[in-house]
Amino acid sequence: MARRRVVVTGVGTVNPLGNTVEGSWKRILEGISGVGPITLFDAATCPVRIAAEVKDFDVTRALAQPLKPFTDQDAFTQAIVPKDVRRFGRYGQFGIYAGIQAYVDSGLDASRSTYPAERMGVNIGVGLGGLPEIQSVYDEFKANGYRRITPFLALQVICNIPSGELSILLNLKGPNHCNVSACASSTHSIGESFRLIERGEAEVMLAGGAEGVVCELAIGGFAAMRALSQRNDDPATASRPFDQGRDGFVMGEGATVLVLEEYGKAKERGAKIYGELAGYGATSDAHHLTSPSPGGEGAGRAMSLALQDAGIQPGQIDYVNAHATSTPAGDQEEAGAIARVLGGNRKIPLAVSSTKSMTGHMLGAAGATEALFTLLSLRDQVVPPTAHLEKLDPACEGLGLNFVPKKAQKASLRYALSNSFGFGGTNGCLVFSKP
Repeated sequence: MARRRVVVTGVGTVNPLGNTVEGSWKRILEGISGVGPITLFDAATCPVRIAAEVKDFDVTRALAQPLKPFTDQDAFTQAIVPKDVRRFGRYGQFGIYAGIQAYVDSGLDASRSTYPAERMGVNIGVGLGGLPEIQSVYDEFKANGYRRITPFLALQVICNIPSGELSILLNLKGPNHCNVSACASSTHSIGESFRLIERGEAEVMLAGGAEGVVCELAIGGFAAMRALSQRNDDPATASRPFDQGRDGFVMGEGATVLVLEEYGKAKERGAKIYGELAGYGATSDAHHLTSPSPGGEGAGRAMSLALQDAGIQPGQIDYVNAHATSTPAGDQEEAGAIARVLGGNRKIPLAVSSTKSMTGHMLGAAGATEALFTLLSLRDQVVPPTAHLEKLDPACEGLGLNFVPKKAQKASLRYALSNSFGFGGTNGCLVFSKP
């Protein structure tokens, strides 16, 4: 069977920089940081007191605006019961909102008569899921016993709840999945959804990721691993990928969802096309649960597979949105792999930047959010900056790469790559092309 082309026709996000796509993108290009002191719990005695939190988000208020374009407004409004939505975990609320936002942006609702529900699916990846809710319910149980355990606990913590609720709300009767692969979860969700459409098993997939674990257990646990930055007195510049002085990642939260659609159907209905998803590669390091393989070998293979899948040469990639989390080992290994696979020392150095310098690390939602920013880079022909890159790590010098320090740069972009890697040695890479 001939491969079918897949394009992105809708996008939605809620993240530490904003609750809309264009608002978030504007702040990315301005190099604004979403990191600040933790407000979601009292972190006074915690060694890490900073995070990239979503701000000013109320799920019922947020959903009021996106509902307006729906054809059957009354029926849809009745499906969204405010008290029910509030019962979902924080990550679930993020994922549902971003999914509806993306669906509305795609304009699909007006063409539903030509799209059987059985040919439309959803895959919202999640990393840690409802950890804050587990912690909260356990505290209540310890204090007051079994009778105080909420009957909604399962709906607050099970990772596939955002996918399931979006399937119900939007009548998506095709594949209903949730990839759980640590920090590569949403990249794998997008990649596996791409495969379903490519093979002809679906026409439309809502794909992305959600995460919301800024809580005592998550922050404390990663702090105990010494994985988090402890720049408590300077939160805005704490996330500094590729910088010599980086000391760990900053926890982020939020959700991003893309609407993937078969190219022919999208063109037929006159859809707005953000870009084409041209290739996907996934590998395992088979090396260590938390450390990358030497030289970024597994990451390099994933990039090579994505290029091969897209049918392009390494020199055709114009920009890489790097996974680069601001950890000492991960950033330099990825930079070396990028230079080896995609070719450092080009006549025009390959642009490589990390938007985690502004959003923090959104774990299961990171890959989808960075895929969104990669698409917008292609649309606007601009490379977002690696904010707070003051002094490049000596291990990254001499690689022939442009790490886009501090300020966005105009560029001529045709193909771009988005990288995601996660604990367990899992890797995922997506190649996007300009529409």
